[in-house]
Amino acid sequence: MDKAVVIIGAGLGGLTLARVLHVQGISSVIYEAEPSPESRTQGGQLDIHDYNGQVALAAAGLIDAFRSIIHEGAEATRVLKQDGAVLLDLPDDGQGRRPEVLRGDLRKLLLDSLPDGTVRWGKKLTEASSLGDGRHEIAFADGSAAQADLLVGADGAWSRVRPLLSDAKPEYAGATFIETYLHDVDNRHPCAAAIVGVGAMYAPAPGKAIFTHREAGDVLHSYVELKRPAAWFAAIDFNDPAAKDRIVTEFGDWAPALRALITDSDTALAPRMIYTLPQGHRWKRAPGVTLLGDAAHLMPPSGEGANLAMLEGAELADAIVRHPGDIEAALSAYEEPMFSRAALEAKEAHLMLDLCLGDDAPSAFIEMMTGTKSKSEASPA
Repeated sequence: MDKAVVIIGAGLGGLTLARVLHVQGISSVIYEAEPSPESRTQGGQLDIHDYNGQVALAAAGLIDAFRSIIHEGAEATRVLKQDGAVLLDLPDDGQGRRPEVLRGDLRKLLLDSLPDGTVRWGKKLTEASSLGDGRHEIAFADGSAAQADLLVGADGAWSRVRPLLSDAKPEYAGATFIETYLHDVDNRHPCAAAIVGVGAMYAPAPGKAIFTHREAGDVLHSYVELKRPAAWFAAIDFNDPAAKDRIVTEFGDWAPALRALITDSDTALAPRMIYTLPQGHRWKRAPGVTLLGDAAHLMPPSGEGANLAMLEGAELADAIVRHPGDIEAALSAYEEPMFSRAALEAKEAHLMLDLCLGDDAPSAFIEMMTGTKSKSEASPA
């Protein structure tokens, strides 16, 4: 394929697309706003599923290398009451159906698999415009520009490519996840380490929850979840150490070891407001441009986001290979299955948010985890 394939965003989805294209002998260029691969931390641990994320890594020829970065034993899961009592304790079964890896390690694996120069760093997209005949011009904040025969928006929630296809904008989902980290936990935070265990810990309750991963290197990475209006969080200065006191007040009757995941954080509390695109978001086919991942179907966290983005990257690459020289046929073949799958996953993601924070938490969450009810049965529509 001698057409210019341009990808906006060096996240997991964009990198997977570039890697699978490279394996198939097709070159591409990724433009990324970040100045370098090390310019910011890449978030916490991800579970990479055998039915989507691992499928993409196999298509990328990276499944063996992926296994070398897995955090062994981290698939263990426990669910706790607010007082710390254990409601459910599931060990890692060793089957590798959803092994945990650090997002930064996975991103590095993909970056290292690409030819030098594939990713152009420090290229913040300011505008994308149609040139006609399916071609687009993209302008960057540094004054430079590029042209694309195929433009792929893999640039996340606030995509600058999306307006070429859709007027949809992300909306606040009614909940915010506040990120905390505890380091050297076995020595410095033994009570918190003990209550979390060796894998993932969920403590869901109506309107509030704590979700913690034990990550490699004796790290506890938590998301303190609160269902509150956006204005409630806007009134808190998260740069002020007093923010910990404000947040922990919401968990006043919880077990001290759970509260310590907030009060003892070794980092400042970092609020992550949860935004979504409309469920079932789709667009009319427009020549020469498409989206993947959060740019296409932003939804609440459910464990599927990174997996979907990677699978979509691999599927888009496969469609390009199967329709050589015919970009429109490739995009049509890619988009329709993506739309259908994303609509189902978005519904499940919204239900998952309710399982964690709805009036039936934690019972509905446990029913879903143990398979006694599906997500849709365990939560109101």
